[in-house]
Amino acid sequence: MGHWWYRNIVEPGKLPLLIALVSFVTSFLVTRTITRLIRAGKGPFRNVTPGGLHVHHVVPGVVLVIIGGFGAISSGHHGFGALLSAMFFGLGAGLVLDEFALILHLDDVYWSEQGRKSVEIVVLTAALVALVLGGFLPFGVNDLTHDERANRGLVVMNTATNFFLALVALWKGKPRTALVGVLVPFVALIGAVRLARPGSPYAKRFYAKRPRARAKAGLRAYRHDKRWAVPRRKLHDWIGGAPDPRKEPARPG
Repeated sequence: MGHWWYRNIVEPGKLPLLIALVSFVTSFLVTRTITRLIRAGKGPFRNVTPGGLHVHHVVPGVVLVIIGGFGAISSGHHGFGALLSAMFFGLGAGLVLDEFALILHLDDVYWSEQGRKSVEIVVLTAALVALVLGGFLPFGVNDLTHDERANRGLVVMNTATNFFLALVALWKGKPRTALVGVLVPFVALIGAVRLARPGSPYAKRFYAKRPRARAKAGLRAYRHDKRWAVPRRKLHDWIGGAPDPRKEPARPG
């Protein structure tokens, strides 16, 4: 374990990335916990409203991201400064992406159906960073043996192939399949070869003059959504909290 830690984390300079990832996930989980407590009227936490102005937590998040980003540029990959900058950046990124839906829609949609996009983008970001950290993109390790170079080359080739197939799946309107396909072999292949979802760029391009394919794609999408909509909703609610049936004029954060 110690050898793996040195060769894959310390030597290639990925320790700041690890700290940023841990800080990012911690920031998101703590923020969601606090906002849910505020929403439920429990605990000592309250909205920050100086002078009646509701300050969303994306604001301190942007400040932390700026501090961490410029600090990382000026400190390099090693040393205490790099680790501290990585922590600031991860904390800030967690705050910013927790309100990704608000930035995307330019509206207070935190507790609405649109607000689920924040949870999805956070999970996506954490998964991709973990992918890089875990060595699925194994660059930066020095003095490799012949076997290590061959193995790492194979991993890079497989990752590139999966990434290409994931792009095709994304083109076909399957973002979740594309995400899982980047991490798990053959999943993206399934998403790439199966019918595209209605309304996807692929369907608009290739199904416009194929009514049978368009109808079949619509039926398959309906059956899939009917089967998985409830489990997916429960997972989102467990991570980020259930949305309100109506839009609230003000919300915790």
